[in-house]
Amino acid sequence: MKAGVLYGVGDIRYDDFPDPVCGDDDVIVKVSACGICGSDPPRILGQWKYALPAVPGHEFAGTIAETGKHIKHFHDGQSVVVQPLIPCGHCESCGAGHYSVCDTIQMLGADRPGGFSEYVRVPASNVSALDSGVNIVEAALLEPCAVSLYGVLGIAPTVGDTVAIMGCGTIGQLVLQWMRLCGVRRIIAVDISEKKLAEAKALGADDCVNGKETDAVEAVLELTHGRGVDIAMETAGSKITQEQCLLIARKRGKVGFLGIARSDILLKEKSFESIFRHELTLKGFWNSYSAPFPGAAWKKSIEAFCDGRIKFKPLISHRYPLAEVADAFRMIGARKEEYNKVLLLVS
Repeated sequence: MKAGVLYGVGDIRYDDFPDPVCGDDDVIVKVSACGICGSDPPRILGQWKYALPAVPGHEFAGTIAETGKHIKHFHDGQSVVVQPLIPCGHCESCGAGHYSVCDTIQMLGADRPGGFSEYVRVPASNVSALDSGVNIVEAALLEPCAVSLYGVLGIAPTVGDTVAIMGCGTIGQLVLQWMRLCGVRRIIAVDISEKKLAEAKALGADDCVNGKETDAVEAVLELTHGRGVDIAMETAGSKITQEQCLLIARKRGKVGFLGIARSDILLKEKSFESIFRHELTLKGFWNSYSAPFPGAAWKKSIEAFCDGRIKFKPLISHRYPLAEVADAFRMIGARKEEYNKVLLLVS
């Protein structure tokens, strides 16, 4: 088969790769589309820590091409989405249903070949059926959608809350949509891109703050008459916004961290003191899984996508054929264009 094969840092090519072999408890998924996650460029262009050659990609959907002999609940041609995290099922975390923090976790697109390919071998337990007629290309965004909802469910917004979303990329825009569905009263979107802020506004943000043009903390406090927000959600993975969240949350407010740390974070005295003086609740969210596997975030995401309550199309900025995978990463690495979700179209 053809795949986007990584041979070394920055060296990803459209090349031949061995066809996957279906095990008794597996399915072979014919990939329709695979998203480029925000975590992919730093690893592929910077520091890949898994075996090489490798096939990245963990945000993908497609159709069933083959089923193992023990698998009776899927059929050829059925539309499916893949849960890329494969938990061990035996450690303390798995026993408690906390699969996202499994001790010996494996990931498709890292430890095993992933979705930058025509076909992927997947444990049947990691596949969910989709309604017939869904847009199978857009369904590739179900993985980041579940990640976003996992954070929203974990931070537990209530009707009438005021929420600030720090970072309006794919995860931020999905968090925004989920918060609106949860019944929060007011959403303040913060980013340094006017384009992303315009997209956030179109998705339902009540107020937009450009952190490049104004002090974001002062702006959020002014918008809330000095009180601060009930919930601050950090989705940018920036040490700047990660600290700002501590300063914009109200007394006894909540802060949710979804963005990955890319560097050390040294907190100013005032920022650190906000944690205990204001009795803040800080929660981190990693991946998207709970019991029964794959969990509520996945189940609710699939339902909301299939019935149209969550919109994926506005988030997709670029579509590349799989054969142009190297071009996609050159664009991302050089930041030649502003982008949101970049999809690789496979079949």
